[in-house]
Amino acid sequence: MSLEDLRLEVSYEEYKKLPTEEYVLVDVRDEASAAYGRIPGSIHIPQKELEKRMSELPQGKKLILYCTRGLFSAECAQTLREKGFSAQSLEGGYTGWLLQSMEEEGQRENMNERAEEIEKSIRKKFHKALFTKFARAINEYDLVRENDKIAVCISGGKDSMLMAKLFQELKRHNKFPFELVFLVMDPGYSKANRTVIENNAKMMNIPITVFESDIFNAVYEIEKSPCYLCARMRRGYLYSRAKELGCNKIALGHHYDDVIETILMGMLYAGQTQTMMPKLHSTNFEGMELIRPMYLIREEDIKHWRDYNDLHFIQCACRFTDNCTSCRSDGTSASKRMEVKKLIAQLKETNPFVEGNIFKSVENVNLSTIIAYKKNGVKHHFLENYDLGEGQKS
Repeated sequence: MSLEDLRLEVSYEEYKKLPTEEYVLVDVRDEASAAYGRIPGSIHIPQKELEKRMSELPQGKKLILYCTRGLFSAECAQTLREKGFSAQSLEGGYTGWLLQSMEEEGQRENMNERAEEIEKSIRKKFHKALFTKFARAINEYDLVRENDKIAVCISGGKDSMLMAKLFQELKRHNKFPFELVFLVMDPGYSKANRTVIENNAKMMNIPITVFESDIFNAVYEIEKSPCYLCARMRRGYLYSRAKELGCNKIALGHHYDDVIETILMGMLYAGQTQTMMPKLHSTNFEGMELIRPMYLIREEDIKHWRDYNDLHFIQCACRFTDNCTSCRSDGTSASKRMEVKKLIAQLKETNPFVEGNIFKSVENVNLSTIIAYKKNGVKHHFLENYDLGEGQKS
């Protein structure tokens, strides 16, 4: 064994020089993190499953493991070494690989041509799956009106980045005047994550406006529901900054799968029937609205667009995801959402219409068959009007 093999970590430069037939790249992040993008050619075995799935790992090859930042993968590599494997951790993890790859791409490719290719894919290959559904949601839910000024809120993930490109495409088809501001809030990102966001925006020709806040510092010591609090604070800061810029709406990148998962999560974990609305009036910022123009777009189509264009995005850019993967940009638990996502996939195996039925369930609510419901915070019970003959008849 060489001195190089004795080291627990392998640098990006060393990894790139290795012949592909000599190693296997293993992604040890959880399913939620890996779904945001993986290093090409890697196999996915989550850290919690690694020991029981060791039989899937080849004995005769070097194993190079990576996580988000190279922290947990080093622990995994050490465990595998103790079991007799030749294993190392990729220094800097997925984030480090992403930064290095972006730097190399920027040196060898014309950025304008790259942006044009991405835009062309939206107009041609993905027009029906992405732009048509984007435009349909805007029309069906009356999300964009004449003379609107919309803050397109970009978190750095695949959904918000695609939303920005779809809004740019919508501007090309202007039927009436409206303005866009591509707004990025830095709540305390690591330098690496902020660089990834800025590099992607530059490559995709998205003219972002960045402003800073101290939200991560404010919630760092919070033990109970820090992700929920963070999400609420981020939305408030976005409303505030958008209003300062003269905007009357903020746009978020939640998609169809977010909607149906939220419906089931509310029923299974909160005992209530509700949905993620396509638009909302702001409670605290008068005259401001929140809109979700990706409302009808399927996540699989977003992933297909991302992979077709060889794009790589960060998961959340949150300080806490350097050490954990429990939060999402909307403040919900990634583990619970993943449970619901798997449940929907299982149900779809026997009922191919289950996703559409979940979505339609909040459009077809029959109040005559509801025991109780809330409206504007006030609870109403079916007995209130039962003796007036307004209840359901047998």
